[in-house]
Amino acid sequence: MEPINKQRIAWHSRRGMLELDLLLVPFAADVFETLDPQDQLLYSDLLEAEDQDLFNWLMGRSAPAQTRFEPMIAQILAHSRRAV
Repeated sequence: MEPINKQRIAWHSRRGMLELDLLLVPFAADVFETLDPQDQLLYSDLLEAEDQDLFNWLMGRSAPAQTRFEPMIAQILAHSRRAV
């Protein structure tokens, strides 16, 4: 398995939607490198989702069809709460 490019992750965490940027950019900067390789891959896969889907999932408006994303979403939200 090829290592995940951390610069690519940082770049893809910037979505251009303020609400998403406020959640994803700090998570990528503060937490991504501490994740185990499987969770790093999961976060990378999560970033492939459309902005509107990410927004709805992170705001609790809907749940992802792929339930494997739910623990990562919970980690992102938990990190955001700790940063406040």
